[in-house]
Amino acid sequence: MLLLVAAVVALVWANSPWSASYEHLWHAPVTFGIGAFSSTNAVHFWINDGLMVVFFFVVGLEIRREVHEGELSELRRAALPIAAALGGMLVPATIFWSINRGLPSQRGWGVPMATDIAFAVGVLALLGKRVPPALRVLLLALAIIDDIGAIIVIALFYSSGISLSGLLLALGGVAGVLVMQRLGVRRAVVYVLPGFIIWLGCLRAGIHPTIAGVILGLLTPAKAWLGERGFLVAIRHAVESFRGESAREHHRAEDLLGSLGHVREAQREAVAPVVRLQSTLHPWVAFIIMPLFALANAGVNLRGVGLSAPDVQPVVIGVALGLVLGKPVGIVAMSYLAVRLRLAVVPAGVNWQGLGLVGVVAGIGFTMAIFIAGLAFAESPSLGPAKLAILVASVVSGLTAVLAGKLLLRRVPDPRAAATASEAAASAET
Repeated sequence: MLLLVAAVVALVWANSPWSASYEHLWHAPVTFGIGAFSSTNAVHFWINDGLMVVFFFVVGLEIRREVHEGELSELRRAALPIAAALGGMLVPATIFWSINRGLPSQRGWGVPMATDIAFAVGVLALLGKRVPPALRVLLLALAIIDDIGAIIVIALFYSSGISLSGLLLALGGVAGVLVMQRLGVRRAVVYVLPGFIIWLGCLRAGIHPTIAGVILGLLTPAKAWLGERGFLVAIRHAVESFRGESAREHHRAEDLLGSLGHVREAQREAVAPVVRLQSTLHPWVAFIIMPLFALANAGVNLRGVGLSAPDVQPVVIGVALGLVLGKPVGIVAMSYLAVRLRLAVVPAGVNWQGLGLVGVVAGIGFTMAIFIAGLAFAESPSLGPAKLAILVASVVSGLTAVLAGKLLLRRVPDPRAAATASEAAASAET
């Protein structure tokens, strides 16, 4: 809801009498650093290339966690979402490319490939108990693979020429992370410096700097240092030490603080860093970074969008058809092919109607699609129309998904309500 409100505010603001202030705000220069070690860029840059690194870091953590213990940890479980995601990326990209072939705008073929996981899950939530848990899991796995595809596309096709010095700097940051992990450095804040070096190296190398967040996320350990059993043992020792110090007549506060420090350390290391960091950063990403990104990027001035221009129409049609039509067709077709070839199986509790619904929901592009559009059409007249097409297609896909879900999916009965009804009937008979 907050993401939606931010997008609406951006649209209204950009088309209001105060539209000049909207543009001025995001292009205002901001300097970070001290003296010679400083950088001055527009607010828009610091949001899209700075704060969004944290967003991509969380995406990297999600991918790392899913590969380690989630839906992508076994090929048998991952086969269907992989096939569905490939279809959901290839078909929209093909539709856009075929409509824009030979035009400068064909560079935007990656725009309709992306799915916005936040909005997609939100739409499924509106359908309530009609959506079986297996269908939600399938959508999450598909969206994560979709993110992987978008990350690869950004790295390979929407980055400038690779600079060797920048690449070596980024590799040096990666080496620093690996060395510190080898030495047993556990505090996350210590990894900010090598993470910054990776970001700076990607920026200088010509690779989009948000890829640094993904790299750092994939490097994050997926196993807990202590785990549940180790946590219980550490807490028991800390409590016994705490009792011993408290029982002394002249105990020192420093000793008690030491015991409390062991408790905090055990609490921190009871879960894997990938889980802890994702849990810590998720509220910041969901409630600050993503809405701020929407506010800075969704403000399309409709007065300045010439939809009648012949070089703009293919962009709008390609993005809209790619998301609204290409996503569901690609996801269902590739899933059907994978099942027919016995490369994948449909999970229990999921039918083809539900899979079609996932395809429609995946047509909600928004965050990642707008992000790729900014890379593909930077400083181009096609950027505004592309963003507008993304917004319209996302709304159409969302409304279609809600309507289709209510028509095609049956409400799953609440087992607790059924048990209560059975008990009531039995009591009535008695």
